[in-house]
Amino acid sequence: MRGKGMTYDTGFVRMGKTSRESFDPDVVKRELAIIRDDLHCNAVQVTGSDPERLELAARCAAELGLEVWFSPYPLDLTTKEILSLFADCAERAERLRRTGAEVVFVTGVELSIMNRGFLPGDNLEERLGLLFSQPDGRRERLVEVSARLNDFLSDAVAVVRERFRGKVTYACIPFESVDWTSFDIVSFELIRSAEVADQYREGVRNLVAQGKPVAITGFGTAAWHGAGDVAPRSMEIVEYDEDTGDPVRLNGEYVRDEAGQATYLNELLEIFDTEGVDSAFVFLFALYNFPHRPDGDPRDDLDLGSPGIVKILEGRHGETYPDMAWEPKAAFTAVAECYRGDHVTQARRAAGRQGG
Repeated sequence: MRGKGMTYDTGFVRMGKTSRESFDPDVVKRELAIIRDDLHCNAVQVTGSDPERLELAARCAAELGLEVWFSPYPLDLTTKEILSLFADCAERAERLRRTGAEVVFVTGVELSIMNRGFLPGDNLEERLGLLFSQPDGRRERLVEVSARLNDFLSDAVAVVRERFRGKVTYACIPFESVDWTSFDIVSFELIRSAEVADQYREGVRNLVAQGKPVAITGFGTAAWHGAGDVAPRSMEIVEYDEDTGDPVRLNGEYVRDEAGQATYLNELLEIFDTEGVDSAFVFLFALYNFPHRPDGDPRDDLDLGSPGIVKILEGRHGETYPDMAWEPKAAFTAVAECYRGDHVTQARRAAGRQGG
């Protein structure tokens, strides 16, 4: 696999608030150095909703020699607002590319459900409810959504390419049925659940067979027991404040299973590597608004609902990295070993034993 990547969150803006309140440039650079040196990544997908933060993190990553996937992530915006965001970010990405950095521009993520203008509804829950809760007419709704999205992406790519001269992609959900003609890379949010586990490898193989380079820009699961079976919905154990959108507590008590999260990521990275995927980006390094609270009410430990590979600490620093306010999960080590090449060596040895 050429691109061994990690998704790095700069903060998602929703209801006028950012999900990452503190954004210290020194911390950002340190975390990106850890991503390069200790996780053995050579690429990072810098994502979020604030163009200035995206540019700052992307520049830090480029200075460290990482390939940068510049990925603005609009939430609950209109199509006009999305195009404005893309125009701004494309100009910033081009300035970085002209310094000699390797930069790929991502024209949004899961736009059809995360934003307005493609499905009725003012928020994600309303849009998903309409799309999936009524079986009658679902196929027709999906066709209609796909048509709207592809029309928009045609405009979006034109806006981006006027300002950015590097490679362009879009991080899609499989049902969006994107027309990839105008894109350089085919990118999918491809999260494995128990329902599709037996078809997952073949699905990846079929994507690669289409010809264009394939990237998996979003895959991961939370660290509670059983999360991998419902991975696309593993964050649904979290309750949110209706007014602010902030995560508040878990909706029940769950058993921590960091080993399960690690195994899940290890298995998927092995599939991507052996099936010819060009680049993969683990989702994700950290979610700063999902802190680890091991003491007190188990429902307060928001980290259990986070797909982050590190757990955010409150009021203290970690032991592994004493200058950082987080501690690695088991998934951190699993990703590092995979990207260092251990899992490839093991897979080849296993294949050799079977062949012998």
